[in-house]
Amino acid sequence: MVIASIDIQGGRVVQLKQGSQLVLERDNAEELAKEFDRYGEVAVIDLDAAMGRGNNIEMIKPLLRKAECRIGGGIKTPQAARELISLGAQKLIIGSQAFRLSSPGGGAGFGLNREFLGALEKQIGRERIIIAVDAKKMPGPAGDGGRYEIVVDGWKTPTGLPLAETAAEAASYASELLFTCVDREGTMTGMDLAPVRRLKTALGENCRLTVAGGVSSLAELETLGSLGCDVQLGMALYTGAVSLDSAFIRSLNWKKLNQGAAGPGPLIPVIAQSAGGQVLMTGYADHTALAESFARGNLCFYSRTRKRLWMKGEHSGRTLRILRLRADCDRDAVLAVVEPAGPVCHTGAWSCFSLSRRYTWEYLQEIIAERFRNPLPGSYTATLDGELVREKIMEEAEELCGAKTQKDLVWEAADLLYFATALLTREGVGVEEVLDELDRRHKK
Repeated sequence: MVIASIDIQGGRVVQLKQGSQLVLERDNAEELAKEFDRYGEVAVIDLDAAMGRGNNIEMIKPLLRKAECRIGGGIKTPQAARELISLGAQKLIIGSQAFRLSSPGGGAGFGLNREFLGALEKQIGRERIIIAVDAKKMPGPAGDGGRYEIVVDGWKTPTGLPLAETAAEAASYASELLFTCVDREGTMTGMDLAPVRRLKTALGENCRLTVAGGVSSLAELETLGSLGCDVQLGMALYTGAVSLDSAFIRSLNWKKLNQGAAGPGPLIPVIAQSAGGQVLMTGYADHTALAESFARGNLCFYSRTRKRLWMKGEHSGRTLRILRLRADCDRDAVLAVVEPAGPVCHTGAWSCFSLSRRYTWEYLQEIIAERFRNPLPGSYTATLDGELVREKIMEEAEELCGAKTQKDLVWEAADLLYFATALLTREGVGVEEVLDELDRRHKK
């Protein structure tokens, strides 16, 4: 998996060399988050919070609704972590606090902060925790490539903690570790593979590993993928040295796939799924098909019967517009979340796995929105102006409260939901915004 990074400092997106030297600035964080989300999770790092200079939370909040974000920077309490999850963060990156220990005399030492990490796990779950093992190279015996030591406080404070051994201990509290090679960060000089290999050996298969720092080419990204690592991209992405579409394609585990399959090369299975979660179809793609998918914005496949590139809907117009693509944990299958322009199956069914479209709240809003845009003769929905729809909501709410039987409850609840959705649609509010708010409350 390839993870694009949005580092925030002073209310702007920045890229720093060695964590301090400003190289570039951008003002389009929301636009970047939406674009990056097509290719994988987005790492949003609050550099000001990490350095104890305030925070950029108001800038970050909108990003959490535009992308699947992992948030890092200055997270010091389980309560703060839970609040970020409730706002929509998918995962949290925990850095300095994971290694700072308080002593009875008020001083501080360094080690794995098991008390904090245990409390954090209870609050948000191990699956949402990423521990950042940022490390610098220390002098070591000739020939061993040097020893790496974990650093904290925005990479300013050495801890004396050895990288591999400490990472292996930390893995029991996290679903993933993020290793940043501090010496190479922002330099575009390539990742030091020696500590990456040591980390993989120390972690085994118990914990995912994402690496960052110095990655500057697709070939290097492919090498890291072959080691079983995900890659977080910053400087290489913003300078144009690496594009996200090429990075996504090269990061897949092609060597594991369909060797000898009929086609131009290995083919990866692609599962198309609607935004509402309904599986629509499966197909296969090669390098070229995936590149075309990104270029066109619609899902393309390699047709094994036609023996050529095939864009779904190229003749019928029933295309699959790409919302986001995700590789599975082994990087040998792709999930494509799409917006279909009509029924997907060649038989005319909505899905290759189901005759009908799943009736969801989002689907109800689509129907109502279409009635508002293109009123049909006699359409009741089209008559619902702002005043009338509010009157109907109050009327239906009263009838729901007075319903006595299960059948009546279902009937009146359906009426209330319909009119409430009509009001939301009239006011330009998407039902997903309501679901997001319910999700936020659930996670508080």
